[in-house]
Amino acid sequence: MKTKILFTIAFGLGLIQPKMLVAQDRIMSDGYYAFWNEDVQSKIDKDIEKHRKAYAIVNVGKIKKGTEVKVEQISSDFLFGSNIFLFNQFDTQEKNERYKNVFGDLFNAATIAFYWKTLEPVKGKPRYTADSPYEYRRPATDPVVDFCESKGIVMKGHAIIYGMRRWGHPDWMPTDRKQMEAYFENHVRELAERYKGRLQSWDVVNEAIDQADRGIMPDDYTYKTYLNAMKYFPDNVEFNMNDCDIHGGPRPRYVELTRNLIDRGIKIDNVGVQMHIFNPTESDRIAAGEEILTPEKLYATLDCFSETERPLFISEVTISAPDDTERGKRIQAELTRNLYRLWFSYSAVRGITWWNLADGGAAPGEPSFSGLLDKDCNPKPAYNVLEDLINKEWRTNASLKTDAEGNISFRGFKGNYRITWIDRKGLEHSMEYHLK
Repeated sequence: MKTKILFTIAFGLGLIQPKMLVAQDRIMSDGYYAFWNEDVQSKIDKDIEKHRKAYAIVNVGKIKKGTEVKVEQISSDFLFGSNIFLFNQFDTQEKNERYKNVFGDLFNAATIAFYWKTLEPVKGKPRYTADSPYEYRRPATDPVVDFCESKGIVMKGHAIIYGMRRWGHPDWMPTDRKQMEAYFENHVRELAERYKGRLQSWDVVNEAIDQADRGIMPDDYTYKTYLNAMKYFPDNVEFNMNDCDIHGGPRPRYVELTRNLIDRGIKIDNVGVQMHIFNPTESDRIAAGEEILTPEKLYATLDCFSETERPLFISEVTISAPDDTERGKRIQAELTRNLYRLWFSYSAVRGITWWNLADGGAAPGEPSFSGLLDKDCNPKPAYNVLEDLINKEWRTNASLKTDAEGNISFRGFKGNYRITWIDRKGLEHSMEYHLK
């Protein structure tokens, strides 16, 4: 009887999990968990503790020893975000509000669509303002920027120049290289003058590695576009590279291109790396244990891109569910949990951006079940996974006692904190603190 009682207590505290229960609860195959095994999970936990936390000693002033102090993390330095391409594009206001509430409730960052092709479909008539003509997945930019500012969301403009004509250039763009150069510079200048430093960062040139496959472009357009961005944007605006899919493994060419630009005097602050599971059957194959996106391959790719000597962003994330069944949603959630944990643990990574927030909101030809929300903007299991990680597991909240000098000390996740206490007279005091 004593043994049974001790086992019940330990199981209730989460110290022991019967193997049969764990096996029954798993949605993925044994082959998948052979890659994402206990050793891998332990390394991830240790790296999160090492790279995402710091020690804090905070003095709250002359105060009685043992005074209770509440420590509440109110924001994270790490950027968790999504593109915001369906801003106010749903068929009901209720759905629009649920979509927008994700920014602030879950995410502290947003990628805003500035694709030139749809930003200025008619020459000289850019779609900045709320009364602009409708374009699917390309909302007018001013209202989106205003909204993000109102919620304290960190913004990235995507992208100033995109050499793929299908997505990038307006149809009126001439094919003469010299004429294009003048239009390119004017476009950079116009965006810089309109938005100044309101957006914290920009993908200056998108997917520039395979320049020869992008059709007619000005000579050395990547270098020249960054040069113009440096000329017209404020110094505090960050410039990003954005290319490659982690599926491709290490891409030394991306490192070479980035280092070449830096060596030529170009300011590159961050390097974006994409990860798209566009084919729903791939999620099923990963769940079945195929050697795809394994921790070993992910680490090798991140190690390669770290050679740019710049912070990394997982800049576009698509994790499609195999289908719209409960099983499919659970597979998407498990993939999301492990990928986000590994990326968050990697020291060079500064942020992660989910690419299409709601089901059915992807570009033509991309999967329909790749959202964190369903088509009615209700949370899916993958959303709940990120909610638990970002707002619970990766947040520090504590109640502490002051020492004789009025200090409290703790180890917490890096970010902004609100610290409150009540003095001997019953008056509440509050202070802000940034742990970095």
